[in-house]
Amino acid sequence: MKEIGAERLFDGPIAEEYGLLQKICPAAADISQRVGEFVGAWKVAYKAETLELLEIGCGTGVTTKHLLQNRPDTCLTSIDNTPDMLVQAAANLRPAVLANRLKLIETDALSHLQATPSASVDIVASAYTLHNFLDSYREQVLAEIFRVLKPGGLFINGDRYALDNSQEHLKLTQAEAREYCRVFTEMQRPDLLADWIAHLFSDESSDHIMRLQAALDSMAKIGFQGISQHYREGVNTLVSGLKA
Repeated sequence: MKEIGAERLFDGPIAEEYGLLQKICPAAADISQRVGEFVGAWKVAYKAETLELLEIGCGTGVTTKHLLQNRPDTCLTSIDNTPDMLVQAAANLRPAVLANRLKLIETDALSHLQATPSASVDIVASAYTLHNFLDSYREQVLAEIFRVLKPGGLFINGDRYALDNSQEHLKLTQAEAREYCRVFTEMQRPDLLADWIAHLFSDESSDHIMRLQAALDSMAKIGFQGISQHYREGVNTLVSGLKA
């Protein structure tokens, strides 16, 4: 398979004020909390005093915070390829960094995974990140996640999974765009509105869109077992899989 490089979709104002995502899409913050709670409740099938937890796409640290709160028995590494995001995450999570509970690394997902030894990670978690990847890049990332997980390890992803019914999905996307317009018009921030609408076009493009059934089928093909959908509200979905 030809390797596709990582994209940088969050630069400039959209990264500097990424916290506004919680205003235009409150469901994203809810998904972050659900990922953290799921990881906290997960029962390890083997003996381990400290778990190696890798978070793909820490952003400003919203999901990272929930992971730290819900799983104190972990050594957490969080990666992101956007410097502006990592600066905010480091400030938001400074106590965890100083306590050596958290390591923040500037890198893209595929590069980091490829440099990680096989069967060395207990949990790989992500929220609102994988849908940003190009299909071919995302497929390679999922295969590498499977490789680096220990037998019995967990992959949990809370993300935008497009509806398999394209007409129903279009209605949701149109409603989302209208909400962007409402929020940023009230804030008098047409610059951010333009950036977020452009990003929404990227999410919905044919080489990015992550439809649910196709995504589950891809995980199964790679080798994940016990693939489960734990939550679904519109496009916002919580999915997990295990390495047997």
